[in-house]
Amino acid sequence: MTQRTAVVTGASSGIGEATARQLAADGWNVVLGARRLDRLEALAAEIGGTALALDVTDPASVEAFCDAIPVVSLLVANAGGAFGTTSVAEADDDEWLRMFDVNVMGTVRTVRGLLPKLIASGDGQVVTLGSIAALEPYPGGAGYNAAKHAVKALTRVLRLEMKGQPIRVSEIDPGLVETEFSVVRFEGDQERADKVYEGMTPLVAQDIAEAIAWVASRPSHVNIDSMLIMPRAQVSAQVVHREL
Repeated sequence: MTQRTAVVTGASSGIGEATARQLAADGWNVVLGARRLDRLEALAAEIGGTALALDVTDPASVEAFCDAIPVVSLLVANAGGAFGTTSVAEADDDEWLRMFDVNVMGTVRTVRGLLPKLIASGDGQVVTLGSIAALEPYPGGAGYNAAKHAVKALTRVLRLEMKGQPIRVSEIDPGLVETEFSVVRFEGDQERADKVYEGMTPLVAQDIAEAIAWVASRPSHVNIDSMLIMPRAQVSAQVVHREL
């Protein structure tokens, strides 16, 4: 059986890195994309994949990335992130624009660039990374909430538009996952980031990677439209049982 190719964006750390490892272990040929090429190349050497520089906020970078991939059967559009926790009243335009650019436009650019090749594969799949933030708005999260709601909308529209095409479209919505996510959101404040997971057992990147790999491994007639994955201790976006 010919080895199929999977593309994972945001693959230099966290969920993207874990997903690349899991897919490679499952027999996929994995193409890794992210800005931190040194990390990508080390990971690619380890798992037998291919590292390609990718900045999803730069249209030229996305175009070059997509052009360098001759065939693809699976796209895991994982690149994203949150920046800041300002209220709507104090919203920072730059933070909002950064979140929309990386989460929404980054996903659009990557999907658009690879969609013809995914269709040409005869059995393609797009998996987008959403968030509990796409389902439940919360104070201090308006910018990220809005961006992830947009990702959910574009994923659903893509599913509708691909009716009749050999393409499956899925969205994975994680709750609290302990990665670099909170450190980035809080601009490197590790102490503040640690408090997000204090007193509870969060998900880890591997939990989400295994779910993505499972979704990708379903028979071609099975489409997992969406999947919400939460730690046992987390029952909603901001309701968490903590043992302090």
